[in-house]
Amino acid sequence: MQAGSNARVVIIGQAPGRRVHESGIPWNDPSGNTLRRWLDLTDEQFYDPDIVAIVPMGFCYPGSASSGDKPPRPECAPLWHERLLVELPDDHLAVIIGTYAQKRYIENRKKTLTETVANWQEYLPSQVVMPHPSPRNQHWLKKNPWFELETIPAVQKRIRSFLA
Repeated sequence: MQAGSNARVVIIGQAPGRRVHESGIPWNDPSGNTLRRWLDLTDEQFYDPDIVAIVPMGFCYPGSASSGDKPPRPECAPLWHERLLVELPDDHLAVIIGTYAQKRYIENRKKTLTETVANWQEYLPSQVVMPHPSPRNQHWLKKNPWFELETIPAVQKRIRSFLA
């Protein structure tokens, strides 16, 4: 996690994978490369705590399951998020990534992640919803080309407005 008191973009994802947990650097993996591309942020911007806060649903690697990682540990977000998020500017943009974060932070989310992401404009101006940028989600991205063609450029524009 990282957070500076001036961060205007807050990324709320699931939990670090094994590689990220071992490195101690959030999003330091192929998922992070994709996320930085989606957000149109340089490594310098992304890892500047006064620009981007990174607050995962789980703060440690939860272990592996049969089809990926286990869910984030359930005690982390309730214990730490409110304490951390209250220290950030009130007018921050929350980038809500994946099902676990959406379940906690998107009050009027749809029945599925795809429906929620497809209706991303409903959550503006303070939230942007995205699928997880994991390489495991290539099938979802191919099945939903509108996300990278239409949603990503609009999200990038929104991010730029928060950094201006």
